[in-house]
Amino acid sequence: MTARIPKSVPLPSKRQLIEYVKESPDTPTRRDIARAFGIRGADRAWLRQVLRELEDDGLILRHKGRRIGAVDRLPPVAVLEVASVDDDGDALCRPVSEDESVAAAGLTIRLKQGRGRAPGIGDRVLARLTRIEEDTYEARPIRFLGSVPQAFLAVYETDRNGGAVRSVDRRVKLHYQVPERHRGGAENGDYVRAEPLAGRNREARVIERIGNNTDARSFSLLAIRSQEIPVEFPKDALAEAESLKPPVLGKRTDFRKTPLVTIDGPDARDFDDAVWAEPDPNPKNRGGWHAIVAIADVAWYVRPAGALDRAAHERGNSVYFPDRVVPMLPEHLSNGLCSLKPDEERACLAVHLWIDSGGALQDWRFERGLMRSAARLTYEQVQRAQDGQPDDTTGPMRQSVIDPLFAVYGALRKARDRRGTLDLDLPERQVLLGENGHVRAIVPRPRYDSHRLIEELMIAANVAAAEVLHAARLPAMRRIHEPPDPEALEALRQSLQSFGLNLVKGSAVRPVVFAGILKQVAGTENAELVSDLILRSQMQAYYGPADLGHFGLALRRYCHFTSPIRRYSDVLVHRALIDACKLGKDGLSEDDVARFDHTAEHISATERRAAMAERNALDRYTTAFLAERVGSQFSARITGVTRYGLFVRLHETGADGLVPIRSLPDDWYDHDEVRHQLVGRNTGGTYTLGEPVTVELMDADVATGSMSFRLIEGGKPGKPSTGRRGAKKKGIRNARPSQKAQRRRKRTR
Repeated sequence: MTARIPKSVPLPSKRQLIEYVKESPDTPTRRDIARAFGIRGADRAWLRQVLRELEDDGLILRHKGRRIGAVDRLPPVAVLEVASVDDDGDALCRPVSEDESVAAAGLTIRLKQGRGRAPGIGDRVLARLTRIEEDTYEARPIRFLGSVPQAFLAVYETDRNGGAVRSVDRRVKLHYQVPERHRGGAENGDYVRAEPLAGRNREARVIERIGNNTDARSFSLLAIRSQEIPVEFPKDALAEAESLKPPVLGKRTDFRKTPLVTIDGPDARDFDDAVWAEPDPNPKNRGGWHAIVAIADVAWYVRPAGALDRAAHERGNSVYFPDRVVPMLPEHLSNGLCSLKPDEERACLAVHLWIDSGGALQDWRFERGLMRSAARLTYEQVQRAQDGQPDDTTGPMRQSVIDPLFAVYGALRKARDRRGTLDLDLPERQVLLGENGHVRAIVPRPRYDSHRLIEELMIAANVAAAEVLHAARLPAMRRIHEPPDPEALEALRQSLQSFGLNLVKGSAVRPVVFAGILKQVAGTENAELVSDLILRSQMQAYYGPADLGHFGLALRRYCHFTSPIRRYSDVLVHRALIDACKLGKDGLSEDDVARFDHTAEHISATERRAAMAERNALDRYTTAFLAERVGSQFSARITGVTRYGLFVRLHETGADGLVPIRSLPDDWYDHDEVRHQLVGRNTGGTYTLGEPVTVELMDADVATGSMSFRLIEGGKPGKPSTGRRGAKKKGIRNARPSQKAQRRRKRTR
């Protein structure tokens, strides 16, 4: 919920608050901030809410002792845990606090050696932190706090000493020997949960086996465990699901003779929406359409405060992987009573949409009904039918069902273009598995007009739901997407300039502005990259009770109504609609309303958790697919420029990886954040965001899902810098290992 700004008192903007936190010599408290800006009385509640919003958006961090820090700064004193030891024998640490760990991402925290014993991996120490470079902290120990065994996910590998475990988290370098008695039956290549053993021997024990790295199906299990996604349903939730039966028609509207159809991907696992359309017979809407979007009536089965409701709330959403799904609801519902399967009677909550010839919503009406899906169609089937290649299923329904749906889509598309929505349409990777579970191919997921047809009808249904709830003045769970932050817009403006694109400075940004930029690059080699840059500049969408609209879709009101099988937010919207439209007594409970703010934060977090798990699994599948091609060369494009190297994306598979700065031609490199470049001081060579390159795959670590490449071709020649050479704090050296490390390696050969 966005904080209300009292109109009578001039208060700081969010940008001013962030700048104050960043520039403060120490991490300030909320009281310090209030004093600095003269915020008194009731306005302190406004400040508390704004700071909470900034924290939720990841723009500030809240430390212990109520102190507030910038995202790129750690507190002056923190508890650290030794994560690894580098080639020079120095201990590298990470903060124990979760919030501080976020701030420390990409930073180096080097523990200064004290007079006492040398720290070991897993040791915890209270330390004073000093920032000595942009990305480096020096930690001086105040006192050691002992070693706390903490379970972590790892891969078990046999070596000359028997066996060892290595962390699968690419950000954390943990490596322990595993004594034979603590192996727990693990075999070489097994993914495991391990726990450090007390003592100074850097040993661990295996406490659980997850799967083997030769079985690609283990990647999903690893992602599920890493994000702690619940898998097993409580017994009372399963018992409640098994006791449920479909409702009788009763007072429900009978849709069983309406040829509603589901249209999904061939690998879809649940079917919660069905559609149908016809020309509107009303002469006042000449050329317009009447459409029905029918959604599984999950609220009929999942009642407030029941065991199913508690389980669905805990999960927040379903999570999808190439080989499995972790559903929000038990299978008896998600694949049974709530799945709109052909020729089976199903309870639904349907919305009638009346749409004019220009795609504008003229009216709507919500009803509870009983339906029977006429067909389970795929996007490919429907698109082929529309293109004149119907099959035995789509042929008979081409004129009566498919043609009207595409006509409605044509009208809705006009309205979308008129609004100027942010239509990024970025390509997705699809993992195709063979019968043995191994990766057969990684291909771009196809995009057809049939996809967009369903998307536009779902958006129209969501808008109708949001408008009903707004008119009824009832609490509701909205889907909120706020305009981009001014700082992000300025960074985007500077980035677009390198492509010859102009984003007017200081203008009131609207989605249509981005749509115009995307139109300029459509069909060019930079189209995907510019879409990616614009996407990065956007605020993250979230759930909340505030009626703030959706910036990306250019809609003043919006909520999620169409996927209650897999999103808890939609279940809450269904309950609110039941109240607003007087469709039953199973609407929102008092407890639902009382915990709306908490639920919004929770399901926004579970959504991010699911996205991270799905991405981690996809990275490992991709890495496993390419692991046999180490040494091969690929065409790629630079998608990120950092002080430690270049990120590239392969054209063939869409896989991402890092070109470490040490693999670039020997030079000192300056990181130009404005132009997104690495610039060599001696050679003048530049490596710029968006440039095509040829890279060689050097390493594919399936355990962490990461790949590293070596640059073969790419970059542009230039003139050497006239600045002083060797200024380490101003440039990054892709240097060879230190002399100390080289001597150590020489002794061990």
